[in-house]
Amino acid sequence: MHPVSTAQTELVIDTPGQGFTDISSKVENWIESINAHGGLLTAFIRHTSASLTVQENADPDVLQDLQDALKRLAPEDQPYRHCNEGPDDMPGHIKSLLTATSLSIPVIDGKTALGTWQGLFLIEHRFKPHQRKVVLQFLGSASDGN
Repeated sequence: MHPVSTAQTELVIDTPGQGFTDISSKVENWIESINAHGGLLTAFIRHTSASLTVQENADPDVLQDLQDALKRLAPEDQPYRHCNEGPDDMPGHIKSLLTATSLSIPVIDGKTALGTWQGLFLIEHRFKPHQRKVVLQFLGSASDGN
């Protein structure tokens, strides 16, 4: 029998600027540290110009192509009304709208149920490096140590 468990933490992620940062290992390490067995992990980013995604983690060309697609969908050279923090300000909000600020990932036998070629990524939509906060919350059963 596995007792019901809840746990929550906040990851602080330093981004190098626009692009994808793989946070899969940080999330897996946390799941292991709380002895999660099975349940649901929710990841939520506390920002409006960065987002989260589950995406291919094997071929870096995929991430670059996705970055290029986001730039085409929300170009920095448009005359946006909201541009208080520079030309990447409003495009960052649009890209966040098009992606996700919250993800639900099943946890099975103490590991996230990501596929072989999947990783969990934070997407930074701003040019400059930022420190981003991702809240993780687990609800499910805990391993009883056996």
